[in-house]
Amino acid sequence: MRSDVLIIGAGGAGLVAALSASEAGAKVRVLTKEYPTRSQTSMAQGGINAALGNAGEDSVEAHIQNTLKSAHGLANEAAVRYLCEEAPKAVEWLESIGVCFSRTKESKIAQRTLGGASAPRACYAQDYTGLKILHTLYDKCLEAGIEILSERYLLNFIVNHDQYEKPYVGGATVLNIQSGEVEVYESASVIVATGGYSRIYDKHSTNSTSSTGDGIAAAIRAGARLSDMEFVQFHPTALKNSSILISESARGAGGYLLNSKGERFTNELAPRDEVARAINDEINKGEEVFLDIRHLGEAFIDAELPQERKLAKLYENVDPLHELIPIKPAAHYTMGGIEVDKNSHSKLKGLFAAGECANHKVHGANRLGGNSLLELVVFGKQAGANAAIYAKKFDKNIDTSQHEVSANNFVKGVKYFTNQIDFYEKRNFIGNIFYNNAGISRDDMGLKAVLGAIRQIQREIPFMGPKDKSKICNTNLVEFIEFGNMVELCEIILVCAISRNESRGAHYRSDIPKENDMAYKAHTITWKEDGVLCADFME
Repeated sequence: MRSDVLIIGAGGAGLVAALSASEAGAKVRVLTKEYPTRSQTSMAQGGINAALGNAGEDSVEAHIQNTLKSAHGLANEAAVRYLCEEAPKAVEWLESIGVCFSRTKESKIAQRTLGGASAPRACYAQDYTGLKILHTLYDKCLEAGIEILSERYLLNFIVNHDQYEKPYVGGATVLNIQSGEVEVYESASVIVATGGYSRIYDKHSTNSTSSTGDGIAAAIRAGARLSDMEFVQFHPTALKNSSILISESARGAGGYLLNSKGERFTNELAPRDEVARAINDEINKGEEVFLDIRHLGEAFIDAELPQERKLAKLYENVDPLHELIPIKPAAHYTMGGIEVDKNSHSKLKGLFAAGECANHKVHGANRLGGNSLLELVVFGKQAGANAAIYAKKFDKNIDTSQHEVSANNFVKGVKYFTNQIDFYEKRNFIGNIFYNNAGISRDDMGLKAVLGAIRQIQREIPFMGPKDKSKICNTNLVEFIEFGNMVELCEIILVCAISRNESRGAHYRSDIPKENDMAYKAHTITWKEDGVLCADFME
């Protein structure tokens, strides 16, 4: 089962990378634990940034400066410039393959203003932008004959060593969820496109249940480095009871944020970290917080924000035409991930990454709204092309025997774990303590208390095994392995957050509320040596 390029993940970044690698002449295979149309990309509602100037004066330079400002000094300016300069071409490419953007009266691509932007820059398709991009990409991959295998859950990457004992990747071991069999896929290069890890916050996250950081956890075990894992963006407007996302497009269109007294208390279009903290402050005062779009009118809401109205009615039983929408901040996007260079290549030879699981250092401490869809197109294309080039020059042996045995032993061994402790209850517990103590506002004492709890859970994992010991379609087993990955990443996030003795962007320390450029205008880097977690700061 050998390919030139193996892609793990079939969301936007994975499918763009697949098309790019295929166009470069590579034999491509895509593995995904769910189905492409269920990926997190489909929930990106607001739009994709590009300085087209269709709805007002704008420039690439303004886009660059907005992104750098939002990042609070932790973005790589060269990477940001590349991202923003490529943006108009990225949107042009999406339009050329059939993405049906909303239009102005002049038939230009419609654009709206999102938080932190100095101009209406986000190109959108009603409030279904990510969904329409994803479905178009999936159609193009099918049309190109790219092999996509669903219900394949990543276990680990295959790592071999050359004659100088330098490691290189040679594929991956996965669990076929339907059959329960371990499968081995050899490949000259691998692209990780598995998304972020904000489901660590459980019910306090806007993300799907599959955003468990599997690719990131497997990457650090394989020898890659992670960076900036403490930076988690909280979206200001999630529905209060379900954490379902209400798009920033609602505020971009003129929606207001109100407290229980009916007062507007913040600039609705400030960067997300600022708005989320302002809402959190109101809630901590005992106030409820609402999104008000009643004044936008039925015609506008049904034409431009139809999904937001449906979601509010379905999950909160309120009709935003006539009622306020109760909201709260929720974990939404993870800025940290697999450290990659300017070619989307990780420290581990042959392992590339793109999308939310990768850290190209374009988001820094706080992502600018509208840049996530842009990132997955720009760097998905780059990762696909570079992985294909690498594969053409690949001349090493791939030995999978030891990895296959190890993967089978792991899957069998997990089923022998007892079930004295319910890991679902622990997953919910982690979500709550992370939201309260490692969330929008943090302090040293709270972070260290959570770290102590996580390390206790690590010791208890052998007593939390899956109840279902069957082989076929064992989702209980998959969710337990996901839980293990999340616990592994929890420790990394907390170590980084405790080490960063300042406030910066989405990382707000109530005990140290100021930025400290002298000591911490640098990236947290984590890696493992002989299974032991190591961490440092590097510029």
